[in-house]
Amino acid sequence: MKITIKYFASIREQIGAAEEVIEIDAPQISVGDLRAQLIARNPRTAQALDTARPVRVAVNHEMVAQALVDTLCVRQDSEVAFFPPVTGG
Repeated sequence: MKITIKYFASIREQIGAAEEVIEIDAPQISVGDLRAQLIARNPRTAQALDTARPVRVAVNHEMVAQALVDTLCVRQDSEVAFFPPVTGG
């Protein structure tokens, strides 16, 4: 299945790409497993998406609650966005 991955802000800068389309050999995958696969690809992506780092996730333009990030499944043609938490003053 094809999934579009988008990276924002400091994550985009660390990875060196704003977007990519990847192929997953499964009918669905949890966001947590997707993140783990991305982390395993190379040290740069591992650092950007490190599970110890607070990373927000949106699936198909909808924010995913932190409690659901590891278990929510995505399917063919989903869009998954990773970005650091927004801070402000």
